[in-house]
Amino acid sequence: MGKILFLADIHGNMPALRALEKEIEKLLPDEIWFLGDAVGKGPENDQAVDWIRSHCHHFIKGNWDGYVCNTYRTGEVPENFFYCEQLGEERISWLENLPLEGEVLIGGLWFRLVHGRPTDRLYQAYDDFEIMELGFSSKISDRLYHGYICADSHMPYFRTCKLGYAVNTGSVGNSIGFPRVHAVLLEGEIGSEKLSAIRCEILSIPYDNQSAADIAEKYPLLPNMQAYRTEVLTGVYSR
Repeated sequence: MGKILFLADIHGNMPALRALEKEIEKLLPDEIWFLGDAVGKGPENDQAVDWIRSHCHHFIKGNWDGYVCNTYRTGEVPENFFYCEQLGEERISWLENLPLEGEVLIGGLWFRLVHGRPTDRLYQAYDDFEIMELGFSSKISDRLYHGYICADSHMPYFRTCKLGYAVNTGSVGNSIGFPRVHAVLLEGEIGSEKLSAIRCEILSIPYDNQSAADIAEKYPLLPNMQAYRTEVLTGVYSR
């Protein structure tokens, strides 16, 4: 049996990421997949990108990663300049070149790995089955997947559809609803085509939310700083 950890939507929140790191040291996953949105919203984007590059094995680009890279190249959406200046050319280039999708075989089941936007849609926990099942196919593969693992909604979930499983990692650093660190752990025979048992867990980890809010205060040029503070403290979005 092997373990794969899927995490996403860090959004420059280092206190949340450090709390997850402590759990990783206990779980000892064989692989760690980053499913997008290292940057945007929060204040410590350069540190978040550096952490991902040193701790994760596979990477997917998210919509915020793309927004910030686009601002760096075109000058559009000036409010994102804060993130661009933190990241610099080398980190921006790394984010730009991340793939938009991936896949993994575990316990005989193929899972599609995607952030959601920009290559697909935002899949919400409350979507109808007809919407959910759009995620089982990809524009870049002929494979009909047995499941998909996505992010983007900032709310973790595990749903069973006619085609298989729809899973969302939730957000590490910017959760909607319950402001804790969320990620997904999948266990099974990694790379095996033989049908066998798999186990899927949603991790819910407390972190120092007040510290995350206080750090944001140290960056007066952070766009929508007060809204971000409210989000990490309460899980309530005010924008």
